[in-house]
Amino acid sequence: MIKRSRVAVAIAASFFWYPSLSSQPARNAASHGTKCVSTTFVQPPPQYAVAAAKAYSLVCTRFLPDLPGLQVAVAVNGRLIWSEGFGYADRERGEPMARTTMIQIGSISKTLTGDAVALLVEAHKLDLDVPIQRYVPSFPEKRWPITARELAGHKSGIRHYHRDGHAENYTTTHYPTVLSSLVMFAADSLEFEPGTRFGYSTYGYTLLSAALESASGEDFLTFMSNRVFRPLGMLHTAPDEIDSVMIDRAQKYDRDETTFRIYPAPRVDNSYKWAGGGFLSSAEDLVQFGNAHLAPGHLQSASLDLLFTPVQIHDGKPASVNRAGSGYGVGWVIGRDARGRRIVRNDGGAIGGTAELFVDRDTKVVIAYCTNVNTVGGRPLRLMAVMTPIFDP
Repeated sequence: MIKRSRVAVAIAASFFWYPSLSSQPARNAASHGTKCVSTTFVQPPPQYAVAAAKAYSLVCTRFLPDLPGLQVAVAVNGRLIWSEGFGYADRERGEPMARTTMIQIGSISKTLTGDAVALLVEAHKLDLDVPIQRYVPSFPEKRWPITARELAGHKSGIRHYHRDGHAENYTTTHYPTVLSSLVMFAADSLEFEPGTRFGYSTYGYTLLSAALESASGEDFLTFMSNRVFRPLGMLHTAPDEIDSVMIDRAQKYDRDETTFRIYPAPRVDNSYKWAGGGFLSSAEDLVQFGNAHLAPGHLQSASLDLLFTPVQIHDGKPASVNRAGSGYGVGWVIGRDARGRRIVRNDGGAIGGTAELFVDRDTKVVIAYCTNVNTVGGRPLRLMAVMTPIFDP
């Protein structure tokens, strides 16, 4: 008899029986009168079959009809227990979503960049609390000094995209270096005194990456590949370079904000925001990344504390990033669930992709999804809201 863990018993007791997953790699299910095309990459072990089947059904019926393709991956205690691809990496060519398909992850790029910050602090190469000009002397001084800690925690006063965001998000201008991309915002005034409030800024992470280059003595993208992606086995995570041929890159789709019609997205150049929104990844790679942050190893304990401690503003209070009171650490949204468990997560949306990464630091459940359409401008994707209770012990 198989001895089930407390997690598995709770899952089995909480949800009705749904037919277990087929051992065949591909399967179809009724979904609003259409077929739910999917491929199982990692078959769930028996104790998780009920939960995975429930999640599969919800994806097929509630989400996939509005998406071209989707990847979902779940791990428990560092072990990948389910991975599935739904729909198409390229709908027009009929190419199914693969486990190796790389999708735009938007602001989860900030979460990845957080590791570069932590690694350089560990190596005593980056001081988070000195004026940023120590590392980027060409960046013009502002009314108040700015530090790397303020940039990493979105309290620097550096602006985000312009109000409509369209011209900047859809740019095709290529910047050959991180330093050259600073021209996008270097001449702009700060929106507030650094440290006095939370102000989300992708451009703040662009400036941060320039500081990381100086501190490390390496090109930012090279550092991320050699020190973060490769050591963690993230073989399908890379910069979304417009001029490179990447056979595993998904076809990107955009969504009309009025009609919600999905169509192939235009080509855009993300060289102005590698650190804040320029990476491609897969659901399995994101779960692998999340697993590496469950305990010290890849990073020291002090580094995990750095990443997962909400930044504070000058009055000593954590800076809230939403109405639920969640704080922001270094690349991670920090909070607790209704049971008081420590939850760290992030989501991202960019032209041609949306993703989310969820890590329960107490139960060791890690979940990620990636979809190759920008859902931010249309209907928001609520997948994680229904996924997390299914795998909740």
